Amino acid sequence: METHNLTIVREFILMGVTDRPELQVPLFTLFLIIYVVSVMGNLGMIILTMVDSRLQTPMYFFLRHLALTDLGYSTAVGPKMLMNFVVNTNTISYNFCATQLAFFITFIGSELFILSAMSYDRYVAICNPLLYTVTMSQRLCWVLVAIPYLYCTFMSLLVTIKIFTSSFCGYNVISHFYCESLPLLSLLCSDTHDIEMIILIFSAINLISSLLIVLVSYLLLLITILRMKSADGRRKAFSTCGSHLTVVVVFYGTLIFMYVQPKSSHSSDIDKVASIFYTLVIPMLNPLIYSLRNKDVKSALQRTWAKIYDIFL
Repeated sequence: METHNLTIVREFILMGVTDRPELQVPLFTLFLIIYVVSVMGNLGMIILTMVDSRLQTPMYFFLRHLALTDLGYSTAVGPKMLMNFVVNTNTISYNFCATQLAFFITFIGSELFILSAMSYDRYVAICNPLLYTVTMSQRLCWVLVAIPYLYCTFMSLLVTIKIFTSSFCGYNVISHFYCESLPLLSLLCSDTHDIEMIILIFSAINLISSLLIVLVSYLLLLITILRMKSADGRRKAFSTCGSHLTVVVVFYGTLIFMYVQPKSSHSSDIDKVASIFYTLVIPMLNPLIYSLRNKDVKSALQRTWAKIYDIFL
């Protein structure tokens, strides 16, 4: 590890997305549009699934929490990243850096398990439709989101506290556009082996367990769908799972590309592009995918707009 003078670090300098001045304005405009669309889409999905009586089902309960996690981790990163485009020095305070890391880990981890819960929900809906309302009770739905929130909060606090109670060398430049655990580890003077093992273990547990649930659920779903005699029934079943499967492939594909590739093939620029994709682009895409591919959501949106129109006119 590179040696630096041991001084108290009170703030960090973020390298940002790019150091090319000619790209600052175009990228700021692009990311501002992406973030605004993401906030509007996810807030709209949360509100819509709360106020529309026809969307009070387990599927939309999980969709509401998916939108909440998308909104959570994109907001943990997005506003500060946008602010860094318009200031001379991309600084972030010590405490705000710790807060950003904690919220990001909590929401990104929770999304993995909520996607798993949604896979299980689709499995029960298609493979055991007669027992669906009994199996996917309100109590079970809350358990399937409450446990991930609590577990990911514990994981987030453990990782954040371990990093920010360690000794920084005084070198405070983070080669990223937000406070992420791996770039922060390179700034520590103390032994990082324990922290690296904690991050590795949690990452493996989170990714493998959640992905395993998704794969098993969809394998059983595929077997059930292929056994259906009705072509119309198979089409409806695939249509029901299509939106969720699209979100799963995009989200897990990006994370696997980001964290499973060998260290020798890592590039700072490629890592930043991948990070932008899963911190800003995916939260924008998720509500669009579910609204464009879902007749219930589109119908609920039309009913809600009609009510608002009647109130004001």
